[in-house]
Amino acid sequence: MPVGRLDQDTSGLLLLTNDTHFAELVTNPDYKISKTYLVKASTPLDEDQLEQLRKGVMLKDGPTQPAIVKRVRDSGKYTFLELTIREGRNRQVRRMIEAIGSKVLKLVRTEIGGLRIGDLPIGKYRELLPAEVKMLIPLREKTNR
Repeated sequence: MPVGRLDQDTSGLLLLTNDTHFAELVTNPDYKISKTYLVKASTPLDEDQLEQLRKGVMLKDGPTQPAIVKRVRDSGKYTFLELTIREGRNRQVRRMIEAIGSKVLKLVRTEIGGLRIGDLPIGKYRELLPAEVKMLIPLREKTNR
């Protein structure tokens, strides 16, 4: 079964599992598993706008938690950034970028809880490496306490 989802206009990392406890751990916002996205914004974003994301922005369903934001590059009329959140609201990244006056042109999830997509081609899959499974075990144990 898929762990979480990607909306129609988002690509990137999606985990599959037969472990329902693991799926709950990753998808339930109470566990605050980080998800990192590469964002192409429709306008250049200044430092004040990025700082708003870092502090959290107000959405219709309430304020977001602070995000980790890294400017990847500016390219003429676009800004590319890496955005890490620990919530899982519907279309959250898109709505956060809109809240600071821009729009998302491209959105790719690159990481979930420390697992990175790396150079895995679109539409392909692979099993987790033993070291990646070990990395997830401490996360699972925390939820069993």
